[in-house]
Amino acid sequence: MGKALFYRLRDGIERRVYRAGHNRRLLKLAADIQNNRPAATGKPVVLFNASTRLSGLSLNAAYSLLTAWALRLSGVRVIHFYCRQGLPLCVLGTSQKDVQKAPPCLECIRQSQVLFSGGEAVTFELASNPALEERLQGLSIPELMEFWYDGIPLGNLVLPSVRWVLRRHTLENDTVTRHVFTRYILGAWNISVSFSSLLDREDPQAVLVFNGMSYPEAAARWAAQQRGIRVITHEVCLMPFSAFFSDGDATLRVIDIPEHFELSPEQNRKLDEYLDQRFKGNFKMAGVRFWKDMQNLDATWLEKARSFKQTVTIFSNVIFDTSQSHANTIFSDMFAWLDYTLTLVQAHPETLFVYRAHPDEGRPGKESRESVAGWAKHKSLDQYENVIFIPSDQRISSYELIRHSKFIMVYNSTIGLEASLLDAAVLCAGRSRFTDYPTVFFPRNVNEFSTMAESFLQVSKIEVPEIFKSNARRYLFYELYKASLPFESFLKEDPYWQGYVTLKDLSWKDLLPANSLTMSTIVDGICFGKPFLLNN
Repeated sequence: MGKALFYRLRDGIERRVYRAGHNRRLLKLAADIQNNRPAATGKPVVLFNASTRLSGLSLNAAYSLLTAWALRLSGVRVIHFYCRQGLPLCVLGTSQKDVQKAPPCLECIRQSQVLFSGGEAVTFELASNPALEERLQGLSIPELMEFWYDGIPLGNLVLPSVRWVLRRHTLENDTVTRHVFTRYILGAWNISVSFSSLLDREDPQAVLVFNGMSYPEAAARWAAQQRGIRVITHEVCLMPFSAFFSDGDATLRVIDIPEHFELSPEQNRKLDEYLDQRFKGNFKMAGVRFWKDMQNLDATWLEKARSFKQTVTIFSNVIFDTSQSHANTIFSDMFAWLDYTLTLVQAHPETLFVYRAHPDEGRPGKESRESVAGWAKHKSLDQYENVIFIPSDQRISSYELIRHSKFIMVYNSTIGLEASLLDAAVLCAGRSRFTDYPTVFFPRNVNEFSTMAESFLQVSKIEVPEIFKSNARRYLFYELYKASLPFESFLKEDPYWQGYVTLKDLSWKDLLPANSLTMSTIVDGICFGKPFLLNN
């Protein structure tokens, strides 16, 4: 046996042993909660999360589970809705190498049985619909995007997931794409029917789903909204082991900041300490650290920049974040915006344009298949003397690029907010969580964007309103220390699976809202409509 094979087998055994031990701890804690919960009163809360894990425990799966336990310990009836081979194809179960491959349902079901042990659960299985299958046959991708059935916008509900799993915004009209699209539509229909039945039977006070954008959850969310039932979504937030809960789109992260809120000296110091680490790349998002090191701009780069009148840096984003419907409010999509920026390159040879591909674009296992790198190659960006393209695997500091730029252009990525904090002029092309506040220049349409870009290129100095930086600091402080609900006292990193977590050594008492500010904030938000913001 070769050494490599030996180590893989050993690691696999260790991983399975560790996972089995963790599941035993989950079962024990679930039993303790079942034995110590008060009698449930009032309408139930339904929880649905089918897109964050197969086996193991991801961050969002943990947020959902811990929330369910805290609700039950507060006397709330909780119903887990989960899949029991009810989807022809699910998001995480879609194989990138072979989309025809069936998802690992038995593995997922076993884990669901562990996670929801002792609780009330309703499962759904696959129901055939020959009429729907016949309707889908032969439809093109544009037709599938606009597909409705029984009054349900199935095509629109699954579109973000199709784009995410195929790592493309512009979908190809091929067999692979049509297979994924049609399987997802069939799954979304099945969820709509099954979830609607549950809602009509139980009339819950609220529904809690993961992000509301992935297709299983999007279908459930739509069904609840059609009945006027409140839907709460959750996603990972900026701080380690933190979650964002919202009555709106958790992926957008709109925060209700009091109009007269100003940072105190202590709050300013706290924010500055965080930013000092962030600007050095010392942070994680969803358990992943993107910047293992940062490189300053070298002498060759600086020499080239000095040969131009000015420098403009263009920051792109990743497919899923730019494919969400709320992002594309000015341009039809990010690539349409990139095409527009190329017209500026051609019209302004005196300006150095630096294109920065997002570092997550090439993350192993989640590589974008329609990438900015691919766009740059297709557009022959290397033929332009006034262009530098920085691919995702180059660790050049984005913050150094900002400091050397007259202004920057972004689509909807976080770097726009960070640039405002560095006093930079930011021209934003897509709606982001910070564009609802005056933090960046955010035109209303393409014509306004074009006018503003041309003006910025021609004026000697761009006047940035002081309120942009002030609002950026106010927003980021609220996002970090009010809206980021911390779960770090409950969770730790899974030692074998990046981005996944395991429970710390917990007692059921740790999850009582009386003993946890996080849990009291979430329970009060779900049951009494209070803001999902820490009162600290």
